[in-house]
Amino acid sequence: MEKDLYNIAVKVFLEDGKRSSRRLGNLLITKDRFGSFDLPGGRLLPDEFSVPLEKVVERKIKEELGSEVRYILGASVVFMRHERDEILSDGKKEKRRIFAIGYKALYQGGDIVLGKNHESYAWIPLENLQPEKYFTGGWLEGVKEYLTTFQHS
Repeated sequence: MEKDLYNIAVKVFLEDGKRSSRRLGNLLITKDRFGSFDLPGGRLLPDEFSVPLEKVVERKIKEELGSEVRYILGASVVFMRHERDEILSDGKKEKRRIFAIGYKALYQGGDIVLGKNHESYAWIPLENLQPEKYFTGGWLEGVKEYLTTFQHS
């Protein structure tokens, strides 16, 4: 039996800290240059095998949201498996499988300046987030799990 190959990624459920007894606050989502919604984060580089995952999160946040963004990183809370078509350097499309570790984080401030691979972002209220409107595949399942598990924490 052939073994499956996965890319490894970190994703961040970045909340704005505006929770209260009446509302849950907001979750940051991004839209990439291919028109897909996503969570901040991404894949480990080949030379990051021994790098602590928290440092990989730090790199990805800087790349995708800018160096001014401050946050408090919490624990890993969701594990996701996602499959998507990617455009290779030769222009061909190929399926990629991604195993991602989702971390909960609390936004502390700083201007968001999107990196080259994202065209927009939005803070979506958690209390009425309908993840099906934004996400597909494993990202959708991960966001649903996050909402089910952490809506009241």
